[in-house]
Amino acid sequence: MAPRSDLEFMRRALELAGQAEARGEVPVGAVLVRDDTILGEGFNQPIGAHDPTAHAEIEALRAAGRMAVGYRLTDTTLYVTLEPCLMCAAAIVHARVRRVVFGAWDPKAGAAGSTLDAFRLPAMNHRVDVFGGVLAQECGERLSRFFAARREA
Repeated sequence: MAPRSDLEFMRRALELAGQAEARGEVPVGAVLVRDDTILGEGFNQPIGAHDPTAHAEIEALRAAGRMAVGYRLTDTTLYVTLEPCLMCAAAIVHARVRRVVFGAWDPKAGAAGSTLDAFRLPAMNHRVDVFGGVLAQECGERLSRFFAARREA
C-alpha cells in the first residue's frame, strides 16, 4: 500500500478546522500521524472548553498521548492548518514530534518562522523538521472568511 500524502492529511486537518468554525472557534485543525496511521486529531476549542491551551495542535497531541499511553510522540508528523504559535511549538518539541507540516503562515503569532522560529532556538533539546505552505491557499482562505464574517457581524 502506498503511503498517504501530506495533502491527504492536510485535507483532514481542514475538515477538522470546519468543526472548529461550526462551533464559533477560529478554524484551525490538526492531525498527528505515525506510519500513515492517525494517532490523534484536534481542532481549536479554547472558547468552548474555557481553556486557553485548547489549540488544535495541543488537542491532537493530547489525544495521541492517550492513545499511545505516553507523552513522547516520536517518529510522528503533525499536520496543522495554521503555523503553530509559541505555546504549541514548545509542546511539539517537548512531545518529540519529528515533523510539522502546516498550511497558512501566521504573520502575527506564528512561531515557525513568521515572528520567530521556536523550532530553531539553540536551547531546544529536540529538532523538528518544519514544512510550511501545504494547501496554504485553502487554509488561509478559510481563516480569512472566518475573520471577515466576524468583522461584519
